[in-house]
Amino acid sequence: MKTLLVLALLCTATSVSAQDRHLLSPDGAIDVTIGQDAATKGPTYAIAFHGRPVIGTSPLGLAFESYKKLGPDTASTGAARTNADTRYRLIAGKTSAARDQYNELTLGLTETGGAQRKLDIVFRAYDDGVAFRYRLPVQPGFTDLRLAGELTEFAFPADYRCWGLNLGRFDTSHEGEYDSLSASQVRPHNLFETPVTCRTGTGDISFALTEANLRDYAGSYLTGRETGALGFATRLTPRLDDPAIAVKTDVRTTGLTTPWRVVMLGATPGKLIESTILTSLNPAPKGDFSWVKPGKTAWDWWNGPTLKALPTAGMNDATIKAYIDFAAANGLPYMLIDDGWYMNSGGGPVVYQGADIMTTVPVIDLPGLIRYAADRKVGLWLWANWRVLDAKMDAVFARYAVMGIKGFKVDFMDRSDQQIVDFYQRIFTASAAHHLMLDLHGAYHPTGATRTWPQFLTQEGVLGAEYNKWTRRITARHNVTLPFTRGLAGPYDYTPGGFLNATPATFRIEPQTPMVQTTRGQALAMYVVFDSPFMGVSDSPDNYAGAAGFDFIRAVPATWDETHVVSGEIGERIVTARRSGKDWYVGAMTNETARTVDVPLDFLGSGRFTATIWQDGASPTDVITITRVVTARDTLTLTLAASGGGAIRLVPIQ
Repeated sequence: MKTLLVLALLCTATSVSAQDRHLLSPDGAIDVTIGQDAATKGPTYAIAFHGRPVIGTSPLGLAFESYKKLGPDTASTGAARTNADTRYRLIAGKTSAARDQYNELTLGLTETGGAQRKLDIVFRAYDDGVAFRYRLPVQPGFTDLRLAGELTEFAFPADYRCWGLNLGRFDTSHEGEYDSLSASQVRPHNLFETPVTCRTGTGDISFALTEANLRDYAGSYLTGRETGALGFATRLTPRLDDPAIAVKTDVRTTGLTTPWRVVMLGATPGKLIESTILTSLNPAPKGDFSWVKPGKTAWDWWNGPTLKALPTAGMNDATIKAYIDFAAANGLPYMLIDDGWYMNSGGGPVVYQGADIMTTVPVIDLPGLIRYAADRKVGLWLWANWRVLDAKMDAVFARYAVMGIKGFKVDFMDRSDQQIVDFYQRIFTASAAHHLMLDLHGAYHPTGATRTWPQFLTQEGVLGAEYNKWTRRITARHNVTLPFTRGLAGPYDYTPGGFLNATPATFRIEPQTPMVQTTRGQALAMYVVFDSPFMGVSDSPDNYAGAAGFDFIRAVPATWDETHVVSGEIGERIVTARRSGKDWYVGAMTNETARTVDVPLDFLGSGRFTATIWQDGASPTDVITITRVVTARDTLTLTLAASGGGAIRLVPIQ
């Protein structure tokens, strides 16, 4: 139940500007100091966690075109405080129940000269982080807003170690490695995708910088501060049609509310993974989403398709039926038909002219395949180029939803400007109206929209397993870095399940039937460690037939009721436990260093459980399976090979 408490602070400009305000998290561990810069007379903030400074005094404000600013030379007109403590349900993701508990302070500002424009800054302190955003009230002088950027910065009191993806450009698929670097190495010309994750080096504090509730605005990057001081500054993606600005909107009737700038905080890196702050910062869904059903999927693209029984495997009915049969036989609720099913569908981001998404290629009988799949309790998804889809979105969705298609994988947006953010809102609205689920590829980082739009199950924006087809970049170290970096933002369609396991030394680039340079144990662990409610079972059915460990993939769910990170170190190792109903699943992964990891089972609760353990054997494809009875007082030990992993299923004994 929400409690509202408003404190009107009617002070003179002089007395208010000299007074710092403090906003504490509900548990008191986080302290946000809100003040004013003595030189610029602009608003500032700083963040401490358990009494230790994490973000130093940092400027705030908005930047318009022609270098005009709103923030400096302002005075506070008052502040309002409120707090909330509510609970909400999530259909898919790391948990089925989340708590939205925060303390909030809204600071009112007015310019001391000129047009005396007004600006509100809303701060929220959660137990797992801090968020703030700008709000321009409806006011004289603001009509057609042309925003170039923000003055938002994140000052670092020390030279923290961070992990970030420096994309360096705006037109990008948002895929790459999250490299380790010192804050002193960040430069103003860098463009870091969010989240950027950092360790303070004191008190084992971890934090990540990102954004939430992105809509009617431009996506943001993090870059070096122009002063050369330690930390990051915010940079907005410019518009394609007007690169001098990032956001263009009419504010005469609604004003402007920006996305949240978010500092996720935790005592360990694993606590960041458990956080639900990003979904909490997004609005609740409107309408009935009971039709949304997360699940695993067979897939015809990554593995070739290759089928021993079909020498002519490709985009044809016989191949798709074989994958449907595989899904049905192994309890997979979905099969994804990738690129090539509609006329003139292309294989790249710009190959879309002349494509006809309303007409299938002659060798595909889509209505017949939908009936064939439905008879076997398998739902079909379709791939589409976003430009082809956007040209007639409602007509396409109406047609294929009526036919019985369950969802769309939409590809190649490769941008985060205001126009593409608007496209996301259009496709969220249209897919919900037609009861179609979504998987977005070539997509910018998640911002918590899966709460508002539960049919938006997953997205790419990750350097995933597809790269094994043409590079050696998908290393074990990369894999154990992802949960602590890209994974903090939301689900990621990494497309796991590669069963042609090799060591880095024996790995070969095979475009048609790709190998992976990690063990079978790590392949299994990904289904627990990686978060995706539409999880690919990506290899050829041939490679799963009789294969060690495939029984775990058949059993593991795609969505969870509870997540607990047992242990982990960024780029080194991770052990994650997740609960689905009464069963628990554990995934453990290591980098190129072999190691043993302990798994205390204190998360289990009362009773006895049957523990089935899958762990690395003598070769990359070997799996050793062990079964034993355990309780919450026990600790299991997993032996992980180099570039390896292991998995555990824990089932209550009735």
